[in-house]
Amino acid sequence: MIAKDRLKGLLIDLEADNIERTTSRTDTDKFCQAICAFANDLPGHGSPGYLLIGVQDNGVLSGLTVTDELLKGLGGIRSDGNVLPQPYINVTSFRLDGGDVAVVEVFPSDLPPVRYKGRIYIRVGPRKAIASEQEERVLSERRVAAARSFDARPCSEATIRDIALGQFDAYRRQAVDLETIAGNHRSTEHQLASLRFYVPERNCPTYAGILLFGKNPRFYLPGAYVQYIRFPGTQLTDLPEDQSEISGDLRSVLHELEVRIRLLIQTKLRPISSLEEKLLSDYPEWALRELLMNAVMHRNYDSNSPIRFYAFNDHIEILNPGGLYGEATPENFPTRNSYRNPIIAEAMKSLGFVNRFGYGVQRVQKLLADNGNPPAEFEFDQHSFLVRIWRRPI
Repeated sequence: MIAKDRLKGLLIDLEADNIERTTSRTDTDKFCQAICAFANDLPGHGSPGYLLIGVQDNGVLSGLTVTDELLKGLGGIRSDGNVLPQPYINVTSFRLDGGDVAVVEVFPSDLPPVRYKGRIYIRVGPRKAIASEQEERVLSERRVAAARSFDARPCSEATIRDIALGQFDAYRRQAVDLETIAGNHRSTEHQLASLRFYVPERNCPTYAGILLFGKNPRFYLPGAYVQYIRFPGTQLTDLPEDQSEISGDLRSVLHELEVRIRLLIQTKLRPISSLEEKLLSDYPEWALRELLMNAVMHRNYDSNSPIRFYAFNDHIEILNPGGLYGEATPENFPTRNSYRNPIIAEAMKSLGFVNRFGYGVQRVQKLLADNGNPPAEFEFDQHSFLVRIWRRPI
């Protein structure tokens, strides 16, 4: 986190290209564009950029009073899903002679290019700009060297013939600004690469590309499916009433899961008092949906085990390979999270399957409580993650 002495130096350094000053406290677009540009770090500084709110272009303080609402809004930029992949930022404030300053410290992304609402912003000297095709290519090539997540790795056995290009084109129109698409004259391979679905240097898709648009993802990732089983009783030893292996490209899998959830949930008139009845579901649909989307997003795709979606008479269990990841630990779960598959997470946000990052478990518990269900139970170790949801009591 930046110290006060360092901030005072930033205020007077008017030539630096890693500083953005503004007196606005409400221009979210400007804030997000600056954060996106610093995360892309086109000059290759390898050090943070700083958005200073409450400071004029000449370094003089504007007399701003920093509120909790302003700081919460700045912190929310990380998880609202408009800047993707999620930026790594710190938000703080300082009280100085002449006014307060809100500081957003933005670290370079390991997975450039970073986009805000489908556009790639960069720093060109002291100003922001939208990246050209050549600048975007530089960022993409930098990402290949730094990629750490499994979904960003090249699937060296596959070729572009394994990708359903029509599905990619449909996705691109959701994920990328339309003006950018209209001015795009690059090859299909480089269009895929700009969204981290292809590695031109290896002439192959990434695992994210195979999962999202692959004609047969399980050929390369045998565990990339959901095993669905519905039991009539409460034990695994009961003879299943229904079972299916849900597989295919990720969008098809997610749509099929949504259908299964709706078929599974029963809504009935239930008494809420001696004189009144109300339509109530045995499970809140959006809680189950959130938990299944999280399982798909966070699972370890390097494992040959599927996600298990088991529906019993009195509860539902969702088990996915891969325990807590990164900064998430048993002590700080669910308030801290890291993304094992950041490209998949970004794609699910662009496709509308995820609305916001980092609040899934808290939202699930509230939906369950509002519906009258007991809280969800979580069990995890380094290899697996299990959530158990109990049916609403009659």
